[in-house]
Amino acid sequence: MSTTLKEMEVGERGKVLGYVPGTSAYRKRILAMGLTHGTEFSVKRIAPMGDPVEIEVRGFALSLRRDEASALMVEKEENHG
Repeated sequence: MSTTLKEMEVGERGKVLGYVPGTSAYRKRILAMGLTHGTEFSVKRIAPMGDPVEIEVRGFALSLRRDEASALMVEKEENHG
């Protein structure tokens, strides 16, 4: 199921699919952080007001602003069990 990172909950896992059209201002920064197509991650924390969102990616913690999280199209990993 495709969605944006902003819509995900703590504990969910996903994979980067690409970027929401019209969000090119954030694309370069997000790519520089290593969030390329196919990269897997998990949501670790979300601040009370939703900004920032902390994810674990490639073995390190990464915090993204709400606007950056809204720009990132992801595929949620289905929970089996």
